Amino acid sequence: MTDLSWLSRTELLIGKTKLEKLQQAHVLVVGMGGVGSFAAEFICRSGVGKMTIVDGDVVDPSNRNRQLPALATTHGLSKADVMGERLLSINPDLQLTIKHEFITPDTADQLLSEHYDYIVDAIDSLTPKITLICAAKARNMKIISSMGAGGKLDPTHLKVVDISKTYNCPFAQFIRIRLRKLGIQRGVKVVFSPEVVIKDSLMYTDGSNYKKSAYGTISYLPAAFGGVCASVVIRSLIHETAHARK
Repeated sequence: MTDLSWLSRTELLIGKTKLEKLQQAHVLVVGMGGVGSFAAEFICRSGVGKMTIVDGDVVDPSNRNRQLPALATTHGLSKADVMGERLLSINPDLQLTIKHEFITPDTADQLLSEHYDYIVDAIDSLTPKITLICAAKARNMKIISSMGAGGKLDPTHLKVVDISKTYNCPFAQFIRIRLRKLGIQRGVKVVFSPEVVIKDSLMYTDGSNYKKSAYGTISYLPAAFGGVCASVVIRSLIHETAHARK
């Protein structure tokens, strides 16, 4: 018999019925970087019973300032594999699927051929992010998308809004422009910070993985974004339970 004693504090807070709803849910988290790795762990620790995690990248030394899978001992290892092992160490009964891939139109179609109760978009590259958002919207799947966590310091500014209401976020601006060209002006829930970006922290990259530039980051800010993303997912699943009772 499955030992659920580790979820006793969660049950104390939300009750048995809502905890059972979490245990029956399937959540997809795409991107195991600074935002996605923390979102995945928080979702796992909430008691969600089935998860799919996606990331085609490996740990780089520069990831260690902000990403859960990044340790001095994991350089060069798959982020998805490191996180998968961690999640199963938290909940050995978790039904976990690990996918080592980057999001493209083909992989997005295949990935979303399965139903998910919620999707966390923690991709930090523009084209794959747009691809996932559009694929989710085309299937009427619930998705929370993280905007830019780089170049900022204060987690108390974080907000959950429609993409159309974002400001002071260059990443969100690029996404809005691309989505508008595809006929999408609103209807995408996002986590963003209106804190003014520290422009001096911008650097340019080699353009690999659809990423041409990046801002400097601090340890706690991506984790805060991940926590807010996880809270949106968990509270939504619980809220659905409350409505189901009526």
